[in-house]
Amino acid sequence: MTSPQALSEADRRVVAEWAADCAERVLPLFEAEAPDDDRARDAIARTRAFARGELSAADEIRRRFVAGRAASSARTPAGVAAARAAAQASGVAHMGAHALGAAAYAAKAAGLAASDCSAVADDAVNAEIAWQLAQLSPEARAALRKLPPLGENSSGPLGPGLLNSGVLGEVIRRLQSVL
Repeated sequence: MTSPQALSEADRRVVAEWAADCAERVLPLFEAEAPDDDRARDAIARTRAFARGELSAADEIRRRFVAGRAASSARTPAGVAAARAAAQASGVAHMGAHALGAAAYAAKAAGLAASDCSAVADDAVNAEIAWQLAQLSPEARAALRKLPPLGENSSGPLGPGLLNSGVLGEVIRRLQSVL
């Protein structure tokens, strides 16, 4: 049985473009720390190619963990979060719910990079979420509405785990509340 977090391949291709946009926006945070590591940038490019129908879901499913390993090249929490945003974006070929993970890690990276002051970091996260929502096409918004609310289905990234806690969980809940 397929998880409701998977989405159809057509819907995954639609939300992949948005996930790539979210991850690419914070990519400079990672690349400033690991300029010779192209795994995160490659993951975003492959996500865009998947969105255009140029790559198959099966091929991308096998490659989705490559970008995640790039996080070990980062030196700061913001750089790690930016690499994880790219990894989540690349996971959309496998399961559409990873698009929300890409957005959440991107917002987390923006907040971490903004300041040690929690009010400034909160403002950065809020600004990132506003930007992300403004980038959503009507088709991507409709596809993301098909996902179960965070924590209500355990068969994917929106179940219990990292995406369901802390800043990541807060961001995903906010995104889902306005879809």
